[in-house]
Amino acid sequence: MSKGRALVTGRYGFTGHYVAEALATAGWDVWGACSHPTEDMGPLDRVADLTDAVSVSQLVDDVRPDAVVHLAGIAFVGHGSVDDFYHVNLLGTRNLLEALSRGGHGQRGVVLASSANVYGNARQTPITEDTPASPANDYGVSKLAMEYASRLFADDLPIVITRPFNYTGVGQDPKFLVPKIVSHFRSRAAHIELGNLEVQRDLSDVRDVARVYSALLESRDAHGKILNVCSGQTLSLKDIVDMCCKITGHEIELVVNPAFVRYDEVKILKGDAARLEAIIGPLKLRPFEQTLEWMLSG
Repeated sequence: MSKGRALVTGRYGFTGHYVAEALATAGWDVWGACSHPTEDMGPLDRVADLTDAVSVSQLVDDVRPDAVVHLAGIAFVGHGSVDDFYHVNLLGTRNLLEALSRGGHGQRGVVLASSANVYGNARQTPITEDTPASPANDYGVSKLAMEYASRLFADDLPIVITRPFNYTGVGQDPKFLVPKIVSHFRSRAAHIELGNLEVQRDLSDVRDVARVYSALLESRDAHGKILNVCSGQTLSLKDIVDMCCKITGHEIELVVNPAFVRYDEVKILKGDAARLEAIIGPLKLRPFEQTLEWMLSG
């Protein structure tokens, strides 16, 4: 028996693919929304422009979702247009929440994907949800502004805000760091240019993140909460390269490119998932070496 209709915005983005799969496994009828038609679209998918309030209203009226996982947005920090961060991440989210509120939809749960980028260059380790937000780029500012805008609908919608730290997996754009490293090993490149090899980051598997989103959608205890989504463990770039070397048997020369090194870069960024685990239970995350094995073979 179906648990109801779950709308996934950004359905055919990197994360959306895995979240839709996790929700379907959990028993939801998964409807998708994307900004442009794709050949992968099915009968339960719709095209909608989040920056157009009329388009979003038509989407919500058509789907009538019981629950929503909102993933659509501009996710790459180095994206060229500053305006897009605010038009899509802030105004697009507000359009969606307003349409849900006006139509009385999304009453089972609305999960909004924010970002750990809202913490900026926080020196605290580990970073908890109580760490002051201090975004250091327009992407982070747009996500924090989205969080504030969502408060306008807190009385009408059971909103959960997630702040995911770094995660990766098969299908992530190669402009992101781990897929870049993986692609060099898959092509058996002689060398790779990276920045500070000792920088440590909290990394998760996208499949685990998708499972967390699915669990949050069904947790009444999560409503109204802001929650870190993270592993609580860190790896350096050198650790990742060493793992890839071990898995593939391929040796690669590491070249530190000064252009990739930031003088003020925070050495360790690690999240605290205690609040999340108190709501959905132990995360039972995959070892990151398994993630790399999957990516190297995918």
